[in-house]
Amino acid sequence: ILRVPLEKRELSFEEALDSVNMGAQKWEARLGAKGEDPVIIDDYMNLCGVEQLFKNAQYYGEIEVGTPGQKEMVVFDTGSSNLWVPNTKPFLSSHNTYNHDKSSTYKKNGTTFAIQYGSGPVSGVFSADDVTIGDLKLKDYTFAEVDKTSGLGLGYRLGKFDGILGLGWDSISVGHVTTPMKALVASGQLPKPIFAFYLGNNQPGELLFGGVDPKHYTGDFSFVPLSSETYWQINMDAVKLGGDAVSSVKSAIVDSGTSLLAGPKDDVAKIAAKLGAKSILGKEYVVDCSAKLPDLTFTLGGKDYTLSQPDIILQQSGSQCILGLTGIDVPAPRGPLWILGDVFMRKFYVQFDWGQKRLGFAKAAQGASVIMV
Repeated sequence: ILRVPLEKRELSFEEALDSVNMGAQKWEARLGAKGEDPVIIDDYMNLCGVEQLFKNAQYYGEIEVGTPGQKEMVVFDTGSSNLWVPNTKPFLSSHNTYNHDKSSTYKKNGTTFAIQYGSGPVSGVFSADDVTIGDLKLKDYTFAEVDKTSGLGLGYRLGKFDGILGLGWDSISVGHVTTPMKALVASGQLPKPIFAFYLGNNQPGELLFGGVDPKHYTGDFSFVPLSSETYWQINMDAVKLGGDAVSSVKSAIVDSGTSLLAGPKDDVAKIAAKLGAKSILGKEYVVDCSAKLPDLTFTLGGKDYTLSQPDIILQQSGSQCILGLTGIDVPAPRGPLWILGDVFMRKFYVQFDWGQKRLGFAKAAQGASVIMV
């Protein structure tokens, strides 16, 4: 079993909004979804007049690429299936970069790589090299070294993460390369084909490969089978606000790479109105931090998973808080659907069972400590 500590970064007001935009744009580009126009950060700042800090908006962990290992901080993203890291282009100098000339195990591939985000591409070329995640090593693994990241915006330029390691399924792998999780399972290094996320509220998070950690959850897991081997997608029974149904959508994706909860625009607007939240420039919603909000409940596999007021706002100080909801319309056949991002995953410890093609949910143990082995 391998434990990967996940660092948590507090974001500035501008970065938090851009992080929200980036997550929504990922789905707009990949699934043909339609959200509202991205928030213009400067306009939002002028409107609010103050800068706040938003906690719990970015999680990332360390890997190494090459021999000797070159450190990269990556977002472990269940909503994609490729590993990419930046190369040594000058405009990426604020990040850890990968220089294949300094690796004795590098092998040239050269095939073009590109993922489209809402505001532009992330692109480069495929290469092969050794990739190390803690004590796990993938030899001669095909990944992308990128030199264009314009699609990621301010949240990447000022962020602490360098690249993204996708934990999704083969069918969405760009270039049809072997996914990181499939490669780990095939290598025989995992005792079980499972990984689990703990995203702490008041302490660092943890990604566990090969099992689950009883210290990070209470009660038992409830399992829901996957409805599709693309994203980590499951059937959903209901969405309720204070006990009243607020959505007829019956599908959800659990995505560690999306900060908020995302749902159909009309459903989110309905929920926001009931919460007294105001739309800012058409996409994000703000709500009075002192307002008393009803519970938001997602019913999955016949079991209710309830988020209370502290769970569904990004920031706990100041007079205005960003509501942890954004609207995005995913067209058929993939949609309509809800995306259960970090707002959901902080409340519930999620087991991604690759072998049995299912998701397991248990209540996260708030205040649990990360134990390194």
